[in-house]
Amino acid sequence: MSTVDWQGKHLTVAGLGVSGIPAARALHERGAVVTVVNDGEDERARAQAAELEALGITVRLGDGATLPPSTELVVTAPGWQPDKPLFLAAAEAGVDIWGDVELAWRLRGTNGRKAAPWLAVTGTNGKTTTVRMLASILEAAGLRTAAVGNIGVSLLDAVLGEQEYDVLAVELSSYQLHWAPSLRAHSAAVLNLAPDHLDWHGSMEAYAADKGRVYEGNTVACVYNAADPATEDLVREADVEEGCRAIGFTLGTPGPSQLGVVDGILVDRAFVANRQKQAQELAEVSDVNPPAPHNIANALAAAALARAFGVEPAAVRDGLRNFRPDAHRIEHVADIGDVAYVDDSKATNTHATEASLAAYDSIVWIAGGLAKGATFDELVTGAAKRLRGVVLMGADRALIREALTRHAPEVPVVDLDRTDTGAMSEAVEHAARLARPGDTVLLAPACASMDMFTNYNKRGEAFADAVRARAETSA
Repeated sequence: MSTVDWQGKHLTVAGLGVSGIPAARALHERGAVVTVVNDGEDERARAQAAELEALGITVRLGDGATLPPSTELVVTAPGWQPDKPLFLAAAEAGVDIWGDVELAWRLRGTNGRKAAPWLAVTGTNGKTTTVRMLASILEAAGLRTAAVGNIGVSLLDAVLGEQEYDVLAVELSSYQLHWAPSLRAHSAAVLNLAPDHLDWHGSMEAYAADKGRVYEGNTVACVYNAADPATEDLVREADVEEGCRAIGFTLGTPGPSQLGVVDGILVDRAFVANRQKQAQELAEVSDVNPPAPHNIANALAAAALARAFGVEPAAVRDGLRNFRPDAHRIEHVADIGDVAYVDDSKATNTHATEASLAAYDSIVWIAGGLAKGATFDELVTGAAKRLRGVVLMGADRALIREALTRHAPEVPVVDLDRTDTGAMSEAVEHAARLARPGDTVLLAPACASMDMFTNYNKRGEAFADAVRARAETSA
């Protein structure tokens, strides 16, 4: 909890938005002299600035590069890259830089309420689903909780609000962890590691190191993916509290101190009296929605964190049964002529798409968008035998087409030479022609959406609209 006397301190908040505005408000309320700097100055930013200025907070729009004079601390939004001139100037001046997560961690418990422990989740893919599963399990156990953090709910609002919590389920991105040096979770999980955001971090090693910060100072459990040795390596490197345990999860039969799957049952061999001989049944695979392999892994990670917090097996089962995934995450849209249409627009990188493709036996794959520097050879090689056909669209579709030519030359490919939003309807039509009864038409782009759509949600909605339109004409 914070022991800082904020009164009269000159603080700079970098960035408006979900994290910047609550940070500016919280620090201003504590007597700090706050200046907000922001790169953009569009209509939305001007409206946000007007609200803060009405409180007496200084806002500089279109000028996020210069460190305001007398700054004693910078609090940054997570997306701002470490090499920005503002941060370089702060480092040269010996000024500390905190992220919104670090500020929330320091301010928890300062509003006269008990500081709730954090169960933290990070990883390249699956964070949001796992955190929401975890929150569902904690709620089933009768605990006051919320899913917060990178999931879109400000941690500052959670720790400073009127609601008192028993425990928080916290999603953390690598960006947030980079700027959170004093965070110490009750227990934490790294779900997986694959190349992502390397332009921000500079290297895979730096990206992994920032993910690994989530384990620092854990008191009860460091949860890792037994199928991803890099996550276990991060546990080994972490400086944790004495007695903190390494807990693995696996889609196979679990060993001692692991959770896994036996004959369609999720079982716990970690939080039991005799880990060598005893296994506790938690739930059935059919209780996981959807029961795709990577989602079962998410459920096991959520269960491990809940069990680390003392949650009983029945609550794990009930929480998983009650959980409903967010839209655009392996979301079944419709069945048309014995062909399933599935929206996984959230699969914006190759690692997520690999997991999505592995969930189905025969696929017409709709892919493409902004590759963000990704390569697709390994993805195509692994999925080739499952592909009935492929429909490509988006700015970097040629990269996927070239990988298909090299590693799956027998798979028919439709290349849509257009990047307007109407391309999705044409993509669905081509996919429908390629599909056969029993196939799955799967939108799993392996790319970001911003070349054609505002975000992956809009891309998924366009796919669902096109599928439903086709269903109506086919009825």
